[in-house]
This record gives sequence, structure tokens and C-alpha cells, in this order.
Amino acid sequence: MSKVIVVTDSNSGITPDEAKKLGVEVIPMPFYIDEQMYYENIDLTQEQFYEKLTAGGDIKTSMPLVGDVTDKWDEFLKENDEIVYIPMSSGLSSSCETAYMLSQDYDGKVQVVNNQRISVTMRQSVIDAKNLAEAGKNAAEIKQILEDAKFESSIYIMVDTLNYLKKGGRITPAAAALGTLLKLKPVLQIQGEKLDAFAKARTVKQAKSIMMDAMKSDFEKRFNNPDGSQINLEMAYTHDIAAAEAFKEEVQAAFPNNEIVMNPLSLSVSCHIGPGALAIACSKKIEYCNK
Repeated sequence: MSKVIVVTDSNSGITPDEAKKLGVEVIPMPFYIDEQMYYENIDLTQEQFYEKLTAGGDIKTSMPLVGDVTDKWDEFLKENDEIVYIPMSSGLSSSCETAYMLSQDYDGKVQVVNNQRISVTMRQSVIDAKNLAEAGKNAAEIKQILEDAKFESSIYIMVDTLNYLKKGGRITPAAAALGTLLKLKPVLQIQGEKLDAFAKARTVKQAKSIMMDAMKSDFEKRFNNPDGSQINLEMAYTHDIAAAEAFKEEVQAAFPNNEIVMNPLSLSVSCHIGPGALAIACSKKIEYCNK
């Protein structure tokens, strides 16, 4: 049986310590802050990131350096036969396409998964891949299974402030000013490739209701599983853990049959939406991983 190692990047939210426990490898994402480069979870913690973000630092995301990726692949292949590499969604970054191009020089030993995931749903894909490898699947089979299920996930995100969407050019200054005046709490969605507008709420309470109703609708209409028995339910947040824990209690009451896994939102998304965001996410369970 082929020895398969699962590799991802830090957009999955998997820290180095968690990676060791899961038996996977994580390549840290680079960030440029005021023109200085940092690596997520290496010399840039969540707390440091938000300190620099709220202080007005010039933050730019970047895909992993080509040399960093191939050096790691070469290192992992010394003790493994194949690699399943799960980068962030190709709709949010060019890193997936770049990784695929690099993999062409590895004679099929590196399989790059383009399953349109980010943050907590991407984390679940990594866990699924690890379980599939332990079940005896080779790298190509794992890639196929994950990509076949790539649109079977949802993320809904409530944004606390419009400032970072404006700064990133995702909304116009006029729209941001009007939204701030009206105290809007936009709800965004990621279903597949991109971060898109979903709804506008006037209060945090209304935004939470919108997200929970949307998730219930997905359970019933998208996944044909109203009781959620075949769905992984996840939550994410930016910076404010107390608000996230309080919201988790509300979500758990609305979805009593689901165990909720909650983690900080990926910094690559956080830099575009800022602190104080709350998110609900789900992904359909992979059969081979949930027997």
C-alpha cells in the first residue's frame, strides 16, 4: 500500500501543534505587513496579526513561495510515496493553480486538490483526506473523492465593520459610508469559489438569525439532510472569542444533533473582513471517513 502524507497550508486554520496531533503537515502562509514578511503561526500569531490590522498596518496576503512549497514536498517524499496537497480555494487565490503547475514535475506523486475550501471547511477536508489515506486510498483516489464533493459546503459570515471590505476594494467608499451610517451588519457567503454578498442585517441579532436560517435551508434543500446527521457543522470567528462562544451556544440550541467544531477564521480571509466577524459553516460528510 502506498504511504500517503496529507499536506495543507495555514489557511486551513491548522496550527503546527494541531498538525502534529492530526498527523498532517502545514505550510505557513506568508503575509507582508508594512513591507515586512511574516509567516502565519511561525512569527505571526493571531493576536499579533489583529494588533497590526487594527493599528492600520498595510497588510498584504501572498501565496506560499514556490521554493518553500517544493522544498517541503521534496522533504516529505523522502519518507512517503505520495502527497495529497490541499491549498486554499482557487477562487480566492492563485496558489492552487501554481501548486498544480509545480506538481506536474513530480510524476503523479503529488496530487493537488482543488475542492474550493477555506478555513474550517478546508480543515475538514484535511481530516477527511487523512482518514481516507488511513483507509487505504491512494493520493489520486483521495483527490477525486474530495473534488467530487467540492461544492457540498457552505460558509456564512457576519461582518462587524465595513472598513476592511472598503480597504480591500470589495465595496465602494460610498457603499461603506452608507452602510456604516445605517449600522448594517452584512452577511457574506462562500459556496464554492468566491466571497460574495448574501444579505444585509441591521443588528447582530438579525445577522445571526439570517445565518442560522440559511444553514437550516442548506441542510434541507442543498444536502437533503434536515436532521444534519450527514453534515459536519463548524463555526469560525475573528478575534473576539467571547462573542463566538456566546453565539456557539445559540447555534448548538438550533442544531442539537450536531457537534460543533469552532476555530479562528483564516487570516487570509480575516484581513479582508476585520475583527468581530462570526461565521457558520458546514460540509457534507465523506462516506469513507464517517463509518
